[in-house]
Amino acid sequence: MTVDPHAFVSAEDHYARFRPRYPDDLFALLADRFGLDSTQHVLDLGCGPGTVALELAGMVNTVFAVDPAAGMLKQGHGLAVERGIRNIRWQQGDSNALLSLGLPPLDLVVMAKSYHWMDRVKVLDDLDGITTEQAGLVILSAGPPGTTPLPGWAPVVADVRAAYLGTTRRAGSGTYPEPTETYQSTVERSPFSTIEVVRFDQVAVRSTEQLIGLQLSNSYSTPAQLGERKESFEEDLRRALLAYDPSGRYEESIRTEALIATR
Repeated sequence: MTVDPHAFVSAEDHYARFRPRYPDDLFALLADRFGLDSTQHVLDLGCGPGTVALELAGMVNTVFAVDPAAGMLKQGHGLAVERGIRNIRWQQGDSNALLSLGLPPLDLVVMAKSYHWMDRVKVLDDLDGITTEQAGLVILSAGPPGTTPLPGWAPVVADVRAAYLGTTRRAGSGTYPEPTETYQSTVERSPFSTIEVVRFDQVAVRSTEQLIGLQLSNSYSTPAQLGERKESFEEDLRRALLAYDPSGRYEESIRTEALIATR
């Protein structure tokens, strides 16, 4: 029997390969806003494969890249080695145990599409105790639901995913923790109550295979959740996407909202 080498590719692999980069303008803004001059200690909390940490490393003294998933940290460390980046400290840890991680006083904390997984009030209280007085928090997200129009291919993907995994949005062995209030409302009640919101828009164009890979990076449609049905999921999704647009070219407008908070 011939074994498909892609059958054992993890969600972490797909995340590193198919998630889009954040715009260069975002990092230029952070460098200017917080005077990044290679002396700062920065925390990338919920770092995944280092999407933010790898970009910030050249601007600061040390990036502490923390994530609960060992696979994500392995991906990030590998990318850092490939790029010759040596000032990222990859550390497995949970946002609920921030105070036990032995971090130095932090000048900047970034949570890139990870804040929704956390105890959002507790993590802000804990960060108040381990950041410098001038420190900033940056929460990156797509913005409140409904602020960015869905691409035309989104219902096609949703229908195939629902056929395999149901309509409830999964996350690992549980379900996605839908926020009960906006991030801004939560942060306004914290010590970091001075808030600025900056939005960045990009256009991504993906091939059929890239779009399938993107779905396998999502917490609600991982290879682990699909199990033995992963290959048939890919086949059905490929067929449905090409029926929607035979060109195999799928465009999406991507919005990144940066919520920048200081004391």
